[in-house]
Amino acid sequence: MVFIGRQDELAKFEKRYGSADSELVFLYGRRRIGKTEFLRRFADDKKTFFFSASESHDNEQRERFTQSMLSFGFDGDPASLRGWESILRNLRKLRCDGKTLVIIDEFQYMFAGNRSIPSILQNVWDEHLSKENIMIVLCGSAMSFIENEVLGSKNPLYGRATAIFKMNELPFGEAAMFFPEYTLNEKVTVYAILGGIPFYLKQFSPRLSVEENMRQNIFSSETILYNEAEFMLKQELRETATYNTIISAIALGSTKLNEISQRTMIESSKLNVYLKNLTDLNIVTKEYSISDTLKKSANIRNGLYKISDNFFRFWYRYVYPNRSDIEAGYAGPLVEEVVESVSTEYTSLCFEELCIEYIRKLNALRKLPFTAKQIGRIWSKGFEIDIGATDGRTILLGECKWSVSPVGIDTLNDMMDKIALNKELVGYKEYLIYLFSKSGFTKALRDRDDVVLVGTDEIFGT
Repeated sequence: MVFIGRQDELAKFEKRYGSADSELVFLYGRRRIGKTEFLRRFADDKKTFFFSASESHDNEQRERFTQSMLSFGFDGDPASLRGWESILRNLRKLRCDGKTLVIIDEFQYMFAGNRSIPSILQNVWDEHLSKENIMIVLCGSAMSFIENEVLGSKNPLYGRATAIFKMNELPFGEAAMFFPEYTLNEKVTVYAILGGIPFYLKQFSPRLSVEENMRQNIFSSETILYNEAEFMLKQELRETATYNTIISAIALGSTKLNEISQRTMIESSKLNVYLKNLTDLNIVTKEYSISDTLKKSANIRNGLYKISDNFFRFWYRYVYPNRSDIEAGYAGPLVEEVVESVSTEYTSLCFEELCIEYIRKLNALRKLPFTAKQIGRIWSKGFEIDIGATDGRTILLGECKWSVSPVGIDTLNDMMDKIALNKELVGYKEYLIYLFSKSGFTKALRDRDDVVLVGTDEIFGT
């Protein structure tokens, strides 16, 4: 199967492998993000000791590790491989070509079986392996474990890593490469449904339409994607039913803490714990209006929660509340309704996020008229603006339209009214208006010189 994307990450790993120094590299990220496939692609042209840890007793894990070393090729006395300290110390004697490359996947399972392993590895690294021509990659899916139990300042391996990589979803441009024959609109729609998770993208066939892919691969009870959201929660969290209720509430429009609390009947103090766990897994995120003061942002009751994982957002919006009909075989009419909603209102949310990323990219490249310190959305009582960016003096205000008709002068007039009527937008020295559109702009709007018009060609580089 063709490997898609991750070229920047591969280049960084190759640089580490080619260095004259010893390397202790950590790679982590949520399940299904493509870590193992990435590591296998990196190791494809190298003789690599690749060990995938399992949920097993420490004695069994140690025996498997030892046998793997012996099968791989070991220039040492097999009798010396008796405990983790000697096993790890002897990694330098593996029979490799050039730099010794060791990859340990699902490292958290080794730790679960023996919580002293980080301390053992720290001692072995400090005394032996850091002086060898070796690259060790420790990979894990339990993100909070890696961040807190392995890389945290109070833990043995703190400061030993020569590189730390957190693998995120594929950006839109790389995700779109899974569907080379789709139109741009179809690629955006698929991204709105599946996000940038390679495992999810592979479940859709590029030979089927978006609608048929939804019908066959999501709205069918025996498929992987139909069961994926709950499977993921069960792998990472307890109290799945409670998390289902919380995520569903957000998906259906409850975005403030008190709204989620009222809909779920969970008191706010307990709800905050659940929301933090979902945030740690990158399923949910909390955002603040860029017009909020620091004092308002510090208040945990301010800000809005949203589902940051596109597939979870889709699943809890359309699948979770309709499981009875789907499992009873009545998915046909439902899919027709979903297709209409997805092609308009639902995908528009994703389009807004992609437009914000476009502004972030321009800002990073210094291609905005100013250098923004804050980029995001703006909202307050009675109004909302899709995109805001400011340096404190100048403010960029953007509106995004995922519609079949060209954007006209009325959209610009609406934006001007928002600026005039809302005190949150008063006090800036300069206002810049950006309008984003899927379907272009009317001539009357194109003739104006007080607005920047951005089409899909600019946003997606087509």
